[in-house]
Amino acid sequence: MGSAVAYFLKDMGFDGSVLVIERDGTYAQSSTALSASGIRQQFSNPINVRISQFGAAFIKAAPERWGVDLTLRENGYLYLASTPDGAHTLRENHTMQVGEGADVALLDRAALAERFPHLRLDDILLGAHGQSDEGWFDGVGLMQGLRTGEYIRDEVVGLDTFGGKITNVKLASGRAVECGVFVNAAGPRAALVAVMAGIDIPVEARKRTNFLFDCMDPPVGDLPLMIDPSGVWCRPEGKHFLTACAPMNDPAVAFDDFEPRHAEFEEIIWPALAARSANFEAIKPIRFWAGHYAYNTLDQNAVIGPHPDIPNFLFANGFSGHGLQQAPAVGRALAEWICFGEYRNLDFSPLGYERITTNTPLLERCVI
Repeated sequence: MGSAVAYFLKDMGFDGSVLVIERDGTYAQSSTALSASGIRQQFSNPINVRISQFGAAFIKAAPERWGVDLTLRENGYLYLASTPDGAHTLRENHTMQVGEGADVALLDRAALAERFPHLRLDDILLGAHGQSDEGWFDGVGLMQGLRTGEYIRDEVVGLDTFGGKITNVKLASGRAVECGVFVNAAGPRAALVAVMAGIDIPVEARKRTNFLFDCMDPPVGDLPLMIDPSGVWCRPEGKHFLTACAPMNDPAVAFDDFEPRHAEFEEIIWPALAARSANFEAIKPIRFWAGHYAYNTLDQNAVIGPHPDIPNFLFANGFSGHGLQQAPAVGRALAEWICFGEYRNLDFSPLGYERITTNTPLLERCVI
């Protein structure tokens, strides 16, 4: 997020200095490096659809912009609904998505069986499949492309305020940096940074474990990222498959806790995948890792834009697993705010901090 803001500031001709402060310049434990690097348009709020539309266009234009192909695999997301309520949600979401120009198809059981014959569908009432601008891509490549300007390896430990504005940023090295505008892009640590300015934000670190597995009899074809009604998701990754799930118990975790939850594969993922497809009955994990969501406990949606009482404190926080795909649009939006004092392409006000203060969640309608 910090790199995206810096990139678009330069792109818009911002004539001030831009400093990106990174705790870990290796990015080894960054949410970007540890993510599954997916992008989808299947949301229930129009602003999130529009954010992803710009993200997909930005990713696909990388060869012309940077001479690098971010290899967007447009296999789409496939949401499966097994209850009448879930099917109703898919239909409602689909109406909005298509109205926003998203290329999403509703598929009944017969159409699902024709397109994805490896799936067991006796319990499935409806599916929704993104047919373009959805899939997965080179997330680290996107991060590298966005890196521009001055970077230092340091950590923010304090913020000075005067006259209702952030004036100085204190760093662990002892350095103090004068500040015209401060962007909180601290990922799972967003609340730690915000409280330095006397601001509360409901963002905490939540752990997600990804498993790469081998399949004895893999299904063939251009398979999508399937989201099972159980909450387990699975997609191809080269000759293997990548999978994860939302844990049954999902507490906040320590910022340095990256220990994978190994039991999730045996207890949640494998049973769900084996029930969904005979091809997934004989599988074995070959690699696994854990990363962190910057989880917004209010509504699992991003908090974007200025604080109402400290206008030069800007939020880029709480993406709850959607940050990588939303980074291009968020970086452009905050750069617009800094340069022009307004959003000029997408109106991010629905994702503003005001809903935090009024406890007014902007919830996504979920199938699961």
